[in-house]
Amino acid sequence: MEAYLNKGIKAIIDQFPEVGNILDEYGIGCAPCNVGTCLLKDIVEIHNLPADKEQEMMSMISGVIYPGREIAFPKIKREKATVSKEISYSPPMKRLVDEHVLIKRWVALIPEVLKDLDIESKDGIQLILDGVDFIRSYADRYHHGKEEEILFKYFDEDLEILKVIHEDHEQARAHVRAIIEALDRKDKDAISENLRKYGEILNEHIKKEDEILYPWMDRNLTVSQVGELFSKFNEADDSIGYSPERYLTFIEGLEERY
Repeated sequence: MEAYLNKGIKAIIDQFPEVGNILDEYGIGCAPCNVGTCLLKDIVEIHNLPADKEQEMMSMISGVIYPGREIAFPKIKREKATVSKEISYSPPMKRLVDEHVLIKRWVALIPEVLKDLDIESKDGIQLILDGVDFIRSYADRYHHGKEEEILFKYFDEDLEILKVIHEDHEQARAHVRAIIEALDRKDKDAISENLRKYGEILNEHIKKEDEILYPWMDRNLTVSQVGELFSKFNEADDSIGYSPERYLTFIEGLEERY
């Protein structure tokens, strides 16, 4: 079992699809992940299941990998799990979660924007440009910037979970570049496809951060580091050069329209 604990989860699920279903039962949604390089042992540690649930889940996984055999697996070092399902965030992490709310409001609007997609009129083109500006300025520079340039520096960036998050960011950026290129070509289908894929990535990405990454980070940050993060986030927001409030106005306008 040691070999599988140190194997990427995507490879395990490809070999044993039932493992993906087992993880889903315990609220660990690895199957739809775009990367899937996290090691099985890291997934168990990061999700911080109660000891009895961890034992139960790993027994089920062992039964799939080694049917009919009693397999012992090493104890995985992890923080003490909490019984409550309610997630409590530190102040800097709560700020990131709150920023996700506005991004999710934009993602929820994407299907309506696509139904009304118009690249022939000035107003239609401006709507796409404004949407791209929201993604690049608010979702990426303002929000992802605090993650990549500040928060992630407190951890080993070679950790698979952070590689997954970085890959999500890069895929999202690639779709935004493709939208701009498609707009220049007047390729409505390509604009629609890339904006749809952007929304799909962000939906899963935000869920991973809110429910998995941020709680794990909070468990591993000291009180002093939390205070440092809060101060650095304030400094980053003060130096951004524009007011994030303009993007709230943009989203509210779209919500009224649709």
